[in-house]
Amino acid sequence: MFSMKSVVAGMLIAGTSSMAFAAGNPLSVHVLNIENGLPSPDVTVTLERKESGQWVELNQAVTNEQGRIGELYPDGERLVEGTYRVVFATGDWFAKQNTSTFFPEIPVVFTMDAALDHYHVPLLLSPYGFSTYRGN
Repeated sequence: MFSMKSVVAGMLIAGTSSMAFAAGNPLSVHVLNIENGLPSPDVTVTLERKESGQWVELNQAVTNEQGRIGELYPDGERLVEGTYRVVFATGDWFAKQNTSTFFPEIPVVFTMDAALDHYHVPLLLSPYGFSTYRGN
């Protein structure tokens, strides 16, 4: 049986390790399926930056078992202030789940102005709706 002290210590260690994982990278994302309350692993996410009126792809990654990508900004590059877009390939993900969806992809457009060291874009997802916000 676990003591409350060991459970709290484990939670602190787990939280610290996930924060440390993303600490050096200015952008992370998290996808949760609100239909069943579970993370959404294997969602392809593309990061783009608007340059001269065009979207330029910077990076692409796939969510892990916790539905997270801890380091989506290109490795080793310093943050460039500007307008960004993350595109979640939700249609492909729902197809793998044998579930119909209204959204073949979900683009989220936002500004990174370097006022923060780290930006986090969570996506709360269901087959016929979604929500997002600036996380931390």
